[in-house]
Amino acid sequence: MKISTVHNNGVNVAIVHSDEIIIYDVQSALDLMATVRYEVDSNHIIISKLLVSEEFFDLKTRMAGDILQKFINYQTKLAVIGDFTTYSSKSLRDFIYESNRGRDIFFLPDENQAIEKLSSV
Repeated sequence: MKISTVHNNGVNVAIVHSDEIIIYDVQSALDLMATVRYEVDSNHIIISKLLVSEEFFDLKTRMAGDILQKFINYQTKLAVIGDFTTYSSKSLRDFIYESNRGRDIFFLPDENQAIEKLSSV
């Protein structure tokens, strides 16, 4: 895993890159938050959807809710970037829509939009 940072509007945004899935359960999400805070002192994180287990996007598993609640509890803002149009689930589309209306969790198409969003909330 490699973490780079971008400073925008006075906010330190961490961008996480990896060749493997790094969020596959609640503990792995907590580990990611702790690593990012320790290594680059940021509570604004961008990750590709490719770094998140596909199980996360099946809302019946409750994984997304459990993991995202941890990000909120630990006051860490998260942007997951990628193409979400490939998912046909109406409940997932609604979940993404509602998340994007909030101030903590975002599902966005690209890194530039994620940087702008995370550095303006």
